[in-house]
Amino acid sequence: MTTFDLPDLGEGLTEATLLSWLVDEGDMIEVDQPIAEVETAKSSIEVPSPYAGIVVRLHGAVGETLIVDEPLITVDTDGGGGFDDAAGPSAAAGSSAGALSYREEERAGTAVPADGGGEETLQDTGDEGSGNVLIGYGTSASAGARRRRRRAGGPNQPPTGPRAGSALAVAERPAQKAPRVSSPLVRRLAREHSVPLTGLTGTGPDGLIVRADVLAAVESRGAAPAQDQQTAQAPASTGPVSASPSLPAPGGLEIRERVPVTGIRKAVATTLSRSRREIPEATVWQDVDATELLALRARLKRQAEAEGSSAPSLLALIGRFVLAGLSRHPELATRVDTREDGEQEIVHFDGVNLGFAAQTDTGLVVPVVLHAERLSARELHGEIGRLVGAARDGSISGKELTGGTFTVNNYGVFGSDGATPIINHPEVAILGIGRILDRPWAVDGELTVRSITTLTLAFDHRVCDGGTAGGFLNFVARCVEDPTTALADL
Repeated sequence: MTTFDLPDLGEGLTEATLLSWLVDEGDMIEVDQPIAEVETAKSSIEVPSPYAGIVVRLHGAVGETLIVDEPLITVDTDGGGGFDDAAGPSAAAGSSAGALSYREEERAGTAVPADGGGEETLQDTGDEGSGNVLIGYGTSASAGARRRRRRAGGPNQPPTGPRAGSALAVAERPAQKAPRVSSPLVRRLAREHSVPLTGLTGTGPDGLIVRADVLAAVESRGAAPAQDQQTAQAPASTGPVSASPSLPAPGGLEIRERVPVTGIRKAVATTLSRSRREIPEATVWQDVDATELLALRARLKRQAEAEGSSAPSLLALIGRFVLAGLSRHPELATRVDTREDGEQEIVHFDGVNLGFAAQTDTGLVVPVVLHAERLSARELHGEIGRLVGAARDGSISGKELTGGTFTVNNYGVFGSDGATPIINHPEVAILGIGRILDRPWAVDGELTVRSITTLTLAFDHRVCDGGTAGGFLNFVARCVEDPTTALADL
């Protein structure tokens, strides 16, 4: 047997929450077949198996936190089913003669009866991997993998009915494959409505199960609505823990439920708590007249509609102003590194990876545009749209959520006039954009109505002083107030 550990999930990720098992103990699995869906601090992903064989043991329950490099699944790759001690000599002999390897079975689609008992069994002819990659891990050769044998009836074993889990039991039924689903969010929707994916026929390309298939199944049986979003984010097996009616609470209130802090919510809490703990943060802000920027955006939009293209969004235009400001004040796109001797140094980078805070159904994430300084406003608009869309449908990769050196947070879309954003550790600065409101404003000594927004910059006082921060913020503000002149210099 071979035990497969939870693989490396990307830079800095050491744990994941188990959302669902896609296989059961006793199932026959193939190389690269998805075996589990896990939620990391970055996104939900499916973990493929690097081995083919019979599932002997699933390590962990749904809702449990799994640690990288600890056991995930145990697979019997030689067809013994993990019960060779109980099966007797004839079964052991049958597993060593006349059987096809899983590679041969994949090609032929059959199993050959073994000599001696007429039983169908499987054996592994090698530890060949697929080469496919899951965020930093490849299903390469498993020469160094751990192997162990367990006696039937021992702890944590599958049910031990007649020939339970054996190769014969597997051969007597079709090999099970996890249903093909368009995204983890579709799996979550099915889980919330208790819709078994194995019973659905996908209407997507090549039979792919899509959101509409799950909703149609829910409607056809009159399923109850999905649970409250906050409750839905709690792992299904643990669920909210209802308190006893007699349990005292502050102010005489009763505890209604307890929701575990896991996955993305846990990652956000960890990052922001570390930011507050380690960074000596300071904040500067400025009210800015965005009337001319709105006028420019309207002209670009009319022109794009006439050409059948798309115009840069306000966020993309301000993003270009931010990148220009960072070229003049590069201290704000650095990181503070602590060496082994305890001394700190400011690390400068060649370019800017620009992050944009985005709200999704599973929490706040920050997709990152790599080398954003190389993109025009229109190209930046396209990349922001792609990344935010991928984040909201659950298809974004871990690589696209890491490596930022400066973040822009447009909390104005939520109706906030202003805020004091928390720096996205290990970055050293973040720019917040409030909503744009019509307000009285003095122009050339006369009072008039203008479109005003508030820009707020939070920065790490270790990397620069108020002069640098104020200079950067003032530059971005001038670009917003006079974008035509600013764009001529960008």
